[in-house]
Amino acid sequence: MNLTGGNLASREEQKSEDRLPRPMSIRRDLAVKENRKTQSAPTAAAPVFVVGMWRSGTSLLYALLNQHPQIALMYEGDLPLLWRLFRNGKAKRDWLERWEFWNSALSRHEIDTRALPAEVPSLRAAMESVYRQHAGLAIWGCKSPNYFDCMTRLAKEFPAGRFIVIYRNPADICSSVIRAGQKSSWFAKGGMSLRALLGYREMKREAGRLAAMGAQVYELQYEDMVRDPAGVLTGICRFLEIPFDPRMVSLEGADRSAIYDAEHHALVKGKQIVAGGRREEILPPPLEKKIARYVNYWREEFAGRWPAYPGRDADSADSRQAGWIERTGDRLIYRSLRAFDRAVASLYCFAPLGVLRLYRNLKRSRLDLPKPEKAFHSASAD
Repeated sequence: MNLTGGNLASREEQKSEDRLPRPMSIRRDLAVKENRKTQSAPTAAAPVFVVGMWRSGTSLLYALLNQHPQIALMYEGDLPLLWRLFRNGKAKRDWLERWEFWNSALSRHEIDTRALPAEVPSLRAAMESVYRQHAGLAIWGCKSPNYFDCMTRLAKEFPAGRFIVIYRNPADICSSVIRAGQKSSWFAKGGMSLRALLGYREMKREAGRLAAMGAQVYELQYEDMVRDPAGVLTGICRFLEIPFDPRMVSLEGADRSAIYDAEHHALVKGKQIVAGGRREEILPPPLEKKIARYVNYWREEFAGRWPAYPGRDADSADSRQAGWIERTGDRLIYRSLRAFDRAVASLYCFAPLGVLRLYRNLKRSRLDLPKPEKAFHSASAD
């Protein structure tokens, strides 16, 4: 059983539990950082959430957006997944420590926990205190694929929040998930391809619900972003009501210090925008045909408008649609997988930290991973 936190907390093979400080020249471009302290965006009060399915270009979009001096998003902070830490008008005393243990968000973003309020009454207050400290006067928010099925809940917490939703050809998403799973135990866990495939539709459903609620939503395609980054990012800037900055079309000098160290992040840590593209085929034929059946079903459901890039060669695809029996069976499995994911998040909220640390150390030993050095200064210990 894998009790590691989401995209998340225990990708032990990708990062250590806590990070050592790095030279400022590596952590962040100084000019952009200073601008964020002094240049307030006119719409900085409302958060921005960048959401997409795993392996759909959210990391690339995050890096490009944060090139703008008036944008400072956090990378997979994911505190909303631990919402159970905030109940009955107060937070658990060790919420910062549990959040850090979950996915090292505080140390990855160099948050000064001693400058945070001693008590916070709600998830919203906690997010505002931490995410705003990171952003300064810039637009604050978070990029995370893990919000794909809880965007409406975020919109209720932040009625003025804005959502940028990115889609990618679902076959390429699943191929990338499988490829990442060759080196990452998190992506290698059972059911990831089904999570990604059905989660893709769930994310579209959530985007529709946001629009029905009157929330501000901007939808884009990964394929369009890598083909015409200037055009796509200009549209996003218009949505955010800020001027376009030409630095946004390049990864040169981008701050990627908060992104986990992993082979599947190699492209976003480069200097040029490079499409993931089609490499040697890695999709098992049954999965490829299943994806094709779902895409055919969705294309009819949306009158041919979505998915915008169905992709894949006609001779390798299944021309049929996913039938009721297949959809029902897959849906039951998908719901069970997501229930398990939510149960894991609950454990990280309530289980004794000593037990969680023991589990993580046992897993690290099994994977023969080095022991991390302690870098996080707990808010409750001096």
